[in-house]
Amino acid sequence: MAVSGVASAKAVPKASVLPSEQILFGRSAAMQPIRQLVGKILATNLPVLIQGENGTGKGLLAQYIHSRSNLASGPCIKVNCAAIPGSLLESELFGYEKGAFTDAHTSKPGHVEMADNGTLFLDEISDLDMSLQAKTLQLLQDGQYSRIGDTQERRVNTRVICATNRRLEDEIAAGRFRQDLFYRINVVTINLPPLRDRREDIPGLANYFLEQLNARFDREAPPFPEGVMEGFAHKEWRGNIRELENVVARYAIMGALEGEVAESRLTRPSNPLKLSVDGTVSLKHIAKQAVREMESNVILQVLRENKWNRRKAANVLSISYRALIYKIQEAGLAQRHHRKTNSAVEPPQTAVLPE
Repeated sequence: MAVSGVASAKAVPKASVLPSEQILFGRSAAMQPIRQLVGKILATNLPVLIQGENGTGKGLLAQYIHSRSNLASGPCIKVNCAAIPGSLLESELFGYEKGAFTDAHTSKPGHVEMADNGTLFLDEISDLDMSLQAKTLQLLQDGQYSRIGDTQERRVNTRVICATNRRLEDEIAAGRFRQDLFYRINVVTINLPPLRDRREDIPGLANYFLEQLNARFDREAPPFPEGVMEGFAHKEWRGNIRELENVVARYAIMGALEGEVAESRLTRPSNPLKLSVDGTVSLKHIAKQAVREMESNVILQVLRENKWNRRKAANVLSISYRALIYKIQEAGLAQRHHRKTNSAVEPPQTAVLPE
């Protein structure tokens, strides 16, 4: 059910557009407690507060919670509290009666009413005007509200999920957020970690976005070149999952990755020098280590170019097959290749931009 006339409030798509749990929660240690907590609250209608930096997937998680709740058959109405001016937000949220103000030629239900028997997702709740916080508090307390210009109290059965990228405790201290409202929406709190704290999930997310973007734009962008995931792993990702998707989108459409990803691979700190017990450095040992590392890199590159055909690689390197096998085993290249080829994550069917 779409909400007409307001781009910042809309019916969120059904569960069929959501990525799988494997993609949504990943395999990082930072996300597993969240996965367990969400599993415990799905069957309830408790209010949920989702906190996290911009782009960490707060809106996506809200959709997931709705899609697995006992209200999943109803609508999930998203309202971006930061995108609607305070003077208009009350009428958009709670609706109005004919004649309530100059341009009210007909009665109109608000987003709260549209979310009956469903979920109301209040994004950026910290931007909710103080004058509306009391009315929202009443809605959370007893499920009742009234349209503007109407004396009749209406009742809805809706679950409220809120999201914010700020610390509401700081907003309360600054006098911008009601403490009693905070207690009402803070029944269950989920703190989503930034992408830099869940780097193990980057390959799965990147491959997922690439497949979905290829399908969306009917393109056939090839898999990421060798070393790209290593570059991704060292990038700061200040924009979190949203920034990652944008980087992948540029690659899918333009066939190139931004320079920062390549630079992050080249400028990351190298292994520190290993000092002896007495604090001395063995220059001879360092030279041998550098030569060994350079040799391993060359062998690895040739193996990749020849699709790990070791006999072809030995011919290219002008060494015997037996010598190549020994060097591969000594450098542990076979184990690295085995781990890489077994770390692929199967993506689901469609993509949703994170909030």
